[in-house]
Amino acid sequence: MVIQSSQQPASGASSYPDPMIDGHFGSYGGQFVPETLMPALGELVAAFGEARSDPEFTRKLADFERTYSGRPTPVHYARRLTERLGGAQVYLKREDLAHTGAHKINNALGQGLLAQHMGKKRIIAETGAGQHGVAAATVCAMLGLQCIVYMGEGDIRRQALNVFRMKLMGAEVRPVYSGTATLKDAKNEAIRDWVTNVNDTYYMIGSALGPHPYPIMVRHFQSVIGIEARTQMLESTGKLPDTVIACVGGGSNAIGIFYPFIGDADVQLIGVEAAGAGVATDKHCATLVAGSPGVLHGTRSYLLHDADGQVMETHSISAGLDYPGVGPEHSFLKDSGRATYVAIDDRTAVGALHLLSETEGIIPALESAHAIAYAAELAPSLSRSHAVLVNVSGRGDKDMETVSRELGLTLGIDADAGGRR
Repeated sequence: MVIQSSQQPASGASSYPDPMIDGHFGSYGGQFVPETLMPALGELVAAFGEARSDPEFTRKLADFERTYSGRPTPVHYARRLTERLGGAQVYLKREDLAHTGAHKINNALGQGLLAQHMGKKRIIAETGAGQHGVAAATVCAMLGLQCIVYMGEGDIRRQALNVFRMKLMGAEVRPVYSGTATLKDAKNEAIRDWVTNVNDTYYMIGSALGPHPYPIMVRHFQSVIGIEARTQMLESTGKLPDTVIACVGGGSNAIGIFYPFIGDADVQLIGVEAAGAGVATDKHCATLVAGSPGVLHGTRSYLLHDADGQVMETHSISAGLDYPGVGPEHSFLKDSGRATYVAIDDRTAVGALHLLSETEGIIPALESAHAIAYAAELAPSLSRSHAVLVNVSGRGDKDMETVSRELGLTLGIDADAGGRR
């Protein structure tokens, strides 16, 4: 179940841009990279174009998705959460049940097979929460590829379990101490490595950002989420969801579930960013809510930067959302009005993690908890005929140490708690 990236979204949307033509979503996207990398990007564009139209590559990917990743992941009707909240019916797309515990395996598997198709045996990746790093290490172990993962020293400390998982599967985890020692800085180091070793190295970017063709390529491999969810909602409810909600850091899980619904004008798309300590403070990473267009890591998109163009420091309790930029397609969706973006703070996200855990027995990742939190705010104001589909992009095992430190301060948040923006 792989959508062809050159096709328009489901149900039309004929004016939707095709970035395979020039690498742009309106004014966003592009290839803002050193000249050294242009041949590598050209090679990647050609290889991806060839692979996605190759029935054998598509068949192999689909087979691995089924037998290795565990697809399809189910859509679960959250009955007790729905009863607790009142109002809309809440459904959960269970990407936390995919192999490695998050949606990241979808993209890592697709790019790993593409690297193998290109004859690249040395894989580099960056990671924040560690989920993409684990997925990259997993796929490289399975395909027999060398794997080097760059990870900020701060994230290594708060995601020690995922670091151990990567090492257990044979990956080399390289700490990054520069800057804020988080995802942005890990990405900087990965790009430096790629420039130095461009001839024999494949850079496996973990989110729908970076220079063309990465945004469309990652969306291509993640769209399996939305394709499945679309079919599953029609089969179980007889209609499409009225609202689809997903967390947004770089934006891969959100674009994966959004894209197959973009042509369905009646389906509301809502992306939830991390407000950290509050958007009014300097400790957040609400790029689309509070940022402005600029260039970062090879692409033009919304980002958090000051009047001089310097990238600002960010903060989120969830390492996977702690990034000052966002994918160019989300920037286009924001400006076009097709998707709406909001922000949820740390305290409310932790409360939502506790809420879903005690009502459904599902412990979401802190990233996913941001989406759950907004659904919990929205659902009570909607009718019982309204269906809200939330993408649970990952499971919360990796976050238990962080959450255990925070729960003493945040326990007791009600299902209809405020704390937004």
